[in-house]
Amino acid sequence: MPTDLLLGAIALLTSTVAGILGFGGGMLLIATLPVFLHPAVIIPLHGITQLASNASRMVFSIKDVRWSLLPPFLVGSAVGILLFGFLLANLPTGLIPVAIGLYILLSLWSERFSQWIKRYENFYLVGGLQTGLGLMVGATGPLALSVLTKRLTDQNQIIATSALMMAISHIAKILVFGYLGFSFAEHLETLLYLVTGSIIGSWLGTRLRQFVGNPHMIMVIKLALSLLAIRMIMAVV
Repeated sequence: MPTDLLLGAIALLTSTVAGILGFGGGMLLIATLPVFLHPAVIIPLHGITQLASNASRMVFSIKDVRWSLLPPFLVGSAVGILLFGFLLANLPTGLIPVAIGLYILLSLWSERFSQWIKRYENFYLVGGLQTGLGLMVGATGPLALSVLTKRLTDQNQIIATSALMMAISHIAKILVFGYLGFSFAEHLETLLYLVTGSIIGSWLGTRLRQFVGNPHMIMVIKLALSLLAIRMIMAVV
């Protein structure tokens, strides 16, 4: 199977997962991309793909978006870009898979790390950390999601609003990488497959959400992510 077609299928699968659960798709995708792509292109291509995935998921659930939470998130995102942008410009690309792998493992299994994330109830801080850290580790959806689950009680509202916030974070990521000189045009064919797969996956996941039981699928995703994260770290070390 051609690599681009396989990547499109993976994007479809991971976007479907995110459409059902509201999280996990971006982390699963970014844990898989190092198997196929050079480290220097992982974050920007992931950003385009996840922008398509989150924006389409938000559109498919537009009536459930809580727009009132957006302004403080936008302000925080702007600050996060400024703070983390300089560090990104000076980070060796070979370390990116290690950073991604460690982030995934900590997010999934470290209670202390999880508690640290959950402390940030302010959407100014959530915007800054989610968008800023997203420039470096790619998938930071659990940051906003952990706060939204405390503020909102409806699952569809949580997933739709989280998708909106993640779309904004990915827009910021794309702009920063473009400013730093990354050529998205050189990877247009790969992006076409990734984006198409992610949009179809969002549509499918949104419709399957009401039929799928979350607990068992969440554990499968966590185990798969952990194995991929360990593989990424070991490949560099």
